[in-house]
Amino acid sequence: MASVSLRGVAKQFTAGQPVLAGVDLHIADGEFVVFVGPSGSGKSTLLRLIAGLEEASGGEIFIGDKRATDLPPAQRGVAMVFQSYALYPHMNVHDNLAFAPRMAGMGKAEVTQRVNRAAKLLQIEPLLQRKPAALSGGQRQRVAIGRAIVREPRVFLFDEPLSNLDAALRQTLRVELAALHRQLGATMVYVTHDQVEAMTLADRMAVFDGGVVQQVGPPAELYRAPCNLFVASFLGSPKINLLSGRLLRAGTELAEVEVPGLAHLRVAADARRLSVGDAVTVGIRPEHLELADAQSADSVNRIPAQVALAEYLGDHQLLHVVAGPEGTRLALKRPPLDVPPAGTAVVLQAAAGHGLLFDAAGRALPRTSEDGAP
Repeated sequence: MASVSLRGVAKQFTAGQPVLAGVDLHIADGEFVVFVGPSGSGKSTLLRLIAGLEEASGGEIFIGDKRATDLPPAQRGVAMVFQSYALYPHMNVHDNLAFAPRMAGMGKAEVTQRVNRAAKLLQIEPLLQRKPAALSGGQRQRVAIGRAIVREPRVFLFDEPLSNLDAALRQTLRVELAALHRQLGATMVYVTHDQVEAMTLADRMAVFDGGVVQQVGPPAELYRAPCNLFVASFLGSPKINLLSGRLLRAGTELAEVEVPGLAHLRVAADARRLSVGDAVTVGIRPEHLELADAQSADSVNRIPAQVALAEYLGDHQLLHVVAGPEGTRLALKRPPLDVPPAGTAVVLQAAAGHGLLFDAAGRALPRTSEDGAP
C-alpha cells in the first residue's frame, strides 16, 4: 500500500472560478479518508486527479514516494470503484473479476488465486458463474469492488459507490467496506455527499466547499469542534440550530450573547478577539437542547417557544419548535414517549458547555469547556 500526498493541487476547466483551489493534504499509508461535501464542491474532481483521469492545472500528486502528477492512470498503482457498476454484461462474475489481471498478462494460476480471494472476502463465491443481469444492486457493487481488489492496487479510490443503492443496503455495505478496510489494511480514499457514510467509515474526513478543503480531521472532532459555520451546518442530522445575535461580553472563558427578542445566551468560548456589540452566531446541536421548567427564575440560556411538529423516529422523536417574534425554527431530540403536542408553549434550555460561537465571518471561536469536547 502507499500514502497519497497532495501539494497545492488545483484544477480549472475554464477562465472562471477554479474547481479546486490549491489542495494540500496528506493521506497516510493504510488510512481511510473520506472527501465529503455538497455537489460541485470539487471532491470527485480531486479523486479523478489522483486516479489520473483528469489533468491537474497546478500542484503535485505523490503516491508513496513517487511523483505521479504526470503518470498515466495505469502506472499509478490505483484502482477506482465508480458510482455506476461498469460491469461487462456479456461476462459472468468470474470473468469480470479476472479481466484486468488477464489483460495485464498475469498467469492463469495467479488470476484464479486473486479472483477466489476477492470472491471470498466479498462473500460472492456462489455468484461467480452468474452474469450481471442476474445480480441485485448490492451484488453488482460487490463485484465492482472485487474488480478493484484483484488488481491489488496501492490505493483504492471510491467515487460515491453506494449512492445507487437503497438505504438498508447502503448501511449493510458500509459495514462491509469498513470490515474490508480492516482486513486489507489498505489506503482508501472515498468520495460521498452523504455525511452518515463519511462519519461511519472515515479515519479522517476532508470537508469540501467551493473547491477548498474547509477542515480535515477525525469525524468526532469535526462534529464537536467545526472550524466554521459551513462545517457546523453540513455535519449533523438534523442540522445544528443557529441563532444570530450581538456580543454582550467577550471573556476568556465565557461569552454572553443577546439574541434580540429571543434569548440571553452564555457560551463557553474565548471571545477575546471580538468586541462588545459585534455580530455573532451561536450554534446548538439538537441533542444539546432540553425542555426546561417554565417556572424557573433563571432566564439565561432559556428560549421560550411553541411546539410546531414532532417526528417519530423510533428510538427518539425530533421536536420542531418556533421561537421569537420572527418565528425562528429550532429542533431538539426527545425520548419517543415524552413529547408535548403541537401548539404547546415550552421553554428550551441550552447547555453553555456544548454551544458553539462563530464570528461575523463564520469562523469558530475557541471552545473553553470540556463538556462534549473532542
